[in-house]
Amino acid sequence: MTPLSTSRPRCPACLRPHSACICRWATPVAHRTEVLILQHPLEVHEAKGTARLLHLSLPHSRMVTGERFDASALQPLLTAPFGATDAATAPRHALLLYPEAPQDATLGIATPPPLNPAWLQSPERLRLVVLDGTWRKSRKMLHQNPLLQQLPRLPLRELPASRYRIRTAHQPHQLSTLEATCAALAQLEGHPRRFEPLLGAFDRFVAQQAAWQGRR
Repeated sequence: MTPLSTSRPRCPACLRPHSACICRWATPVAHRTEVLILQHPLEVHEAKGTARLLHLSLPHSRMVTGERFDASALQPLLTAPFGATDAATAPRHALLLYPEAPQDATLGIATPPPLNPAWLQSPERLRLVVLDGTWRKSRKMLHQNPLLQQLPRLPLRELPASRYRIRTAHQPHQLSTLEATCAALAQLEGHPRRFEPLLGAFDRFVAQQAAWQGRR
């Protein structure tokens, strides 16, 4: 995978070179569950990355870059209001979008607590935590941040086939960050069709990236 060059002038919104700007694909959608995207530093300038497009399209999202976070900085990211206008709202229930794996214990990753079914009755009180990185990078982020290990995880049901043909998946169920988050929000909020416009924009983004790859 070839990272984006860091020497050219960049779009201030998507952080890509102006010639590779993806803001045209940003498709704002209504959603009640907040989304916190924790992006691995090596993904920031990855041309095939989908997290920035996701963030630009989700009004109630926040994106933070890092691999190992200080607990005092991470805790408010998980539960505190995102902005001053939300200061009067109650703390959010954070849940991690990440599959449980049999090898977690052997890697020193704690078993997550069960997800409280009552939380699912109020999607507007939830904050979905998404790790943006390859399987190896995201597992390292989980390993290095005990607070993330303490979050209940959201198991995704009836996953669609990935439309992310520009990046190789190691397992059939692996989706891009954008696809997985849309699937999770659709499941939590019960409105799968609401996210179809964003997935359509994602398809056009993938086609653009595939065309550039073909020219190389």
